[in-house]
Amino acid sequence: MAKVKVELVYSGLRVRSLARSLRFYRKLGFRIFRRGTMDHGGQWVHLAFPGTTARVELNFYPRSNRYFTPIRKGTEFDHFGFRVSDVEAWEAELRRRQLPIVARIREPHENLVYTRDPDGNWLEFFGPVPP
Repeated sequence: MAKVKVELVYSGLRVRSLARSLRFYRKLGFRIFRRGTMDHGGQWVHLAFPGTTARVELNFYPRSNRYFTPIRKGTEFDHFGFRVSDVEAWEAELRRRQLPIVARIREPHENLVYTRDPDGNWLEFFGPVPP
């Protein structure tokens, strides 16, 4: 297998109110880097702090969304986001290592595979969409 480059890019947090969270993080000095809506209806906003490369991703899932779960204190962490050079090769490597694949999403602009750690924390691996 060709070596796959893996880079930690962001940490994702579930939020109850995207607008309220954006006000808070912008007050801290974060700036909106990118934002969008997921194919399943969730919304995300990547925030960058000036002078750093790591980002915070705010994730909002409406009640009707399949990824919605009620947020209780201590459950706000959503996932780590890693950029990989080849999602298909990395998915094969995760399977070879017998790690669980908890979601596989192909969107028009991104290609994603998720695993989870023993405590249930999700790790997202995203990369280019194959031709």
